[in-house]
Amino acid sequence: MSEPSGIRVSPEHAPIVSSSKPLFRGEQLPQQAPPDVWMTPVAPRHIPSHLSNESRTAKSFRILIADDHDVVRRGVRTLLEGHPGWAVCGEARDGREAVAKVAELKPDLVVMDVAMPTLNGMDAARQILKDRPGTPILIFTLYESDELIRQVLETGARGFILKSDAAENLLLAVEALQRRATFFTARAAKMMLDGYLHRNNGDPGNATRDLLTAREREVVQLLAEGNSSKEAAVLLNLSVKTIETHRTNVMHKLDVHSVAGLVRYAVRNSIVQAA
Repeated sequence: MSEPSGIRVSPEHAPIVSSSKPLFRGEQLPQQAPPDVWMTPVAPRHIPSHLSNESRTAKSFRILIADDHDVVRRGVRTLLEGHPGWAVCGEARDGREAVAKVAELKPDLVVMDVAMPTLNGMDAARQILKDRPGTPILIFTLYESDELIRQVLETGARGFILKSDAAENLLLAVEALQRRATFFTARAAKMMLDGYLHRNNGDPGNATRDLLTAREREVVQLLAEGNSSKEAAVLLNLSVKTIETHRTNVMHKLDVHSVAGLVRYAVRNSIVQAA
């Protein structure tokens, strides 16, 4: 039998499309279907249920924020999470919590304040880099001094910016560290160019700072913040006798004879910030 004029019949009774009257096994096809086109039914594509939106996108750049002020952490989080591909994976209220959170969460970057209770940001950064070498750390602080900048660079932090410049520099700094570059204030960059790391000129602050162990610096900070030996022992999970031994050793090394002397040393070396 010849085919009706203007109509082609597909094998196996496939859809028939006519320039005048489209048919599909006896059913009417939409009038907007173009003429003379094979209309092969297509089953809906099955998408596995275990695929989430996150798995279809690039992995987020995960950031930990360490600062003892809630309002600062909220502001920093808002700035960072407004950037595509970045996510704040955790927050810490002091240096000791920051060290623990880094070990737990393994962030791609740490934004770290300096002046924090129980363990300052610089000593927290030292512990983090000892436990997880290569972790990018951005020091984010209110204060800028030559001594602090020296410590930042000697510690191995890859960035240093002021909180007063956050709106201008925070995102730029994080972008730089994400690229494995560095980002420092102009003052810090000048010190790097001056080659201070090779000076070894007998600076007494540098010499005395190097005399103390990491644990001794922790004890100095806690005592300088006004904690008793018993309170320091609880915070460090040590005995009171061990704290007293550390204090005696520190005073001997630094040739100081009172807690007031320890406080002056802690302020001069950016272990604590002057009120």
